[in-house]
Amino acid sequence: MPKARKIINDPVYGFITIDHPLLLQIISHPCYQRLRNIHQMAFAHLVYPGAVHSRLHHSLGAYHLMCTALNELKGKGTDITEAEELGAKLAILLHDIGHGPFSHALEHELIKDAHHESISLLIMQKLNEEFGGQLQTAIDIFTDQHPKKFLHQLVSGQLDVDRMDYLNRDSFFTGVAEGVIGYDRIIKMLAVKDGNLVVEEKAIYSIEKFLLSRRLMYWQVYLHKTVVAAEKMLIMILRRAKALIASGIETIGATSAIDKFLQSSGSEVTIESLLDDFCDMDDHDVMATVKNWCHHPDKILSVLCKAIIHRKVMHIKLQSTPIDMDFQEQKKKEVAGIVGIDEADASYLAFGGEATNLLYNINNESINILHKDGSLKDISQVDNPLIDVKISEPVKKYYFCYLRV
Repeated sequence: MPKARKIINDPVYGFITIDHPLLLQIISHPCYQRLRNIHQMAFAHLVYPGAVHSRLHHSLGAYHLMCTALNELKGKGTDITEAEELGAKLAILLHDIGHGPFSHALEHELIKDAHHESISLLIMQKLNEEFGGQLQTAIDIFTDQHPKKFLHQLVSGQLDVDRMDYLNRDSFFTGVAEGVIGYDRIIKMLAVKDGNLVVEEKAIYSIEKFLLSRRLMYWQVYLHKTVVAAEKMLIMILRRAKALIASGIETIGATSAIDKFLQSSGSEVTIESLLDDFCDMDDHDVMATVKNWCHHPDKILSVLCKAIIHRKVMHIKLQSTPIDMDFQEQKKKEVAGIVGIDEADASYLAFGGEATNLLYNINNESINILHKDGSLKDISQVDNPLIDVKISEPVKKYYFCYLRV
């Protein structure tokens, strides 16, 4: 393979260097370029107009941080071969390649129980065949099958470069200063002990700020009530369309790719059987479909679609206690009467649920602090912690959305 080197000018980090021909080939592949047309933050731009960056932006940013982290670890004497370094870079470049249109918002709506991580793996395996097995190390790292566990922890863990980039990038594009983290200091303080990724003691406060920033970004941005309402409305649009199709009413998607997902139903339908169509689909397919359905004869579907297109986002109550059932029933009756539909169908236009945020999962994988004496201590157990053991407890909020009339 000939030598190859390209630089990409990123608004967050400056110049990002792509210095291997296989990396360039992967970035140029249609499966990867599709990420240009998938919003990183789904409908967050309805609240924060600058939040229009894509999954491609994020994956390149995470790649840049991976390069920096690997160089830092190698500088501290950690043994990382050229093949492992390339594998880790490929793994982080492709870690989100399994995201579909509008990312998490529609993750389980197009194909039931199809998580984006499992789809990412399927696409990586497909690319591995196409590139003659050159992605096997990346797949081993991504699936945590590689003997050097710290490489997987850099891709997916409590303190991975994925989270570091999306917090930093999302705060940059939304203008929400609470999300800014000291990613450069954290990376400088990374180390490996007993094969696992740890952080030197000097970075304790940077780690605590990282965890707090993540919590604040969830409530202020990712789970902002308007963003939640818009995403739930999109889910209801797809559910209504599928219900109409199931009852024999013609409801056609704007592209053949999304139409296959809408028309497919039953347990025999798998993401494996529709993988090529999935790789042809992005946010544009969904929004073109929603635009078309603004004129659909079904009143519920057209009302929802017009509301999304015109940014008439539903009213939403978001609170820490369950929403009063009498209030919910009253709103369903009001909506049914105003729109002129049955109360049973009003559940598409007035509905509730729960939103949860887990700051730190101590049972999954901990953030270990390496002290000067060589001992390890979990971040929640350090002396005079800014955040205590409660950081591992989930925070739950209840929501109820109803049509703006």
